[in-house]
Amino acid sequence: MQVTPLNPGDPVSLGDFTLLGLIGRGGMGQVFLGESPAGEPAAVKVIRPDVVDSGSRRRFAQEIEVLKTVWGARLAAFLGADADAERPWLATEYVPGPDLGRQVSTHGPLSSLLTAALGALLAEALGAVHTEHLLHRDLKPANILLGPDGPKIIDFGLAAFAEGNVGLTSPHQVVGTPVCMAPEHAAGERPLSPAVDVYGLGAVLLYASTGHYPYEGATAFVVFSSVLDPKTAPDLSGAPAELLPLLTDMLAQNPADRPTTAEVVARCRGITEAQGMRIAQARRRLTALTAAEHEAYLPPSLPLGPVPAHEPAPAPAPEPEPLSAPVTEPLPMPAPAGSAPGEPEPAAGDPRQPWLPRERGERPTAPPPPHAPRPARTDRTVRALRSVTARNTAEQLRKVYAASAPF
Repeated sequence: MQVTPLNPGDPVSLGDFTLLGLIGRGGMGQVFLGESPAGEPAAVKVIRPDVVDSGSRRRFAQEIEVLKTVWGARLAAFLGADADAERPWLATEYVPGPDLGRQVSTHGPLSSLLTAALGALLAEALGAVHTEHLLHRDLKPANILLGPDGPKIIDFGLAAFAEGNVGLTSPHQVVGTPVCMAPEHAAGERPLSPAVDVYGLGAVLLYASTGHYPYEGATAFVVFSSVLDPKTAPDLSGAPAELLPLLTDMLAQNPADRPTTAEVVARCRGITEAQGMRIAQARRRLTALTAAEHEAYLPPSLPLGPVPAHEPAPAPAPEPEPLSAPVTEPLPMPAPAGSAPGEPEPAAGDPRQPWLPRERGERPTAPPPPHAPRPARTDRTVRALRSVTARNTAEQLRKVYAASAPF
């Protein structure tokens, strides 16, 4: 997820989160990079104003409840939300890394070893979701982020309770990604079982190892027709021989023929161990694969984009004078203890008034002028100025102490 500057019409804050840039957009809304008051990054999802209605609010509220229920190392953590706000929003953990789709399209398919490690991690995470009687229902490469500590699943917007047959969509309405959709999901069957996520994971692993999906076509209708036709087998061309049996079972037409998530984990472990590597070692290799790219996804140190019209633009901070240079501007000093109105004027060189001439003929300077009132600053401006000033001051201190240090 690359961060781009905010547009003039974008919100600058939602709840307690300050928005720094835009991560992505979709049919229902946008996702921003946010920052908590303590500086923690977050992915803040907000519904577009033109699609906010009672139905979208109900679906959004369901997504919030799902995220409050599930948790785990491979799931982006829930941080906060407000489904009743004028612009409903939801904040989750920000994962600095590319999604699986971008990784494969840019660098090519993963090896069978890394694909097996990915499958084991994601299947274990899905097992935890299914334990809560929930389904993801929209597994796809774009919803798998390759972060610095491993892959994570995001976007539970289509999640539903496994045992329920009442949803927020109309009867026979199908919502999801056709190229990763299980046949029973595409047919509109209810209720769905955990096998629907096993199929989605199989489609993700096939894409990870080959760069293509089980069924592809020029239109969604063509894809749906292939998925629903029991005589049309999924395209497994190019898949590594080690993965073929597992992918065949995960993409089976009949949900009952697919393995459970626990069986997927065990078989992925077997694939890595057959190549002489423990699953934990394969996981570390998978994480190291994208290590060089994580820095490009880190949050910026200062806000991106133009400052909104209702906030004054921050003025550039002046460069501080070197700490070892002579002071050329008068410094206001408080009166020393014991001074009172009516005391005689201090003599030249009196330490109480450093702007008076010294005995060595230093040029006198004028008393300090009264300070003009400063313009009001916003929190964003103050943070920016403090950050620049702190860095400059720290650099000067390092130079001074390094020059005078006895060691």
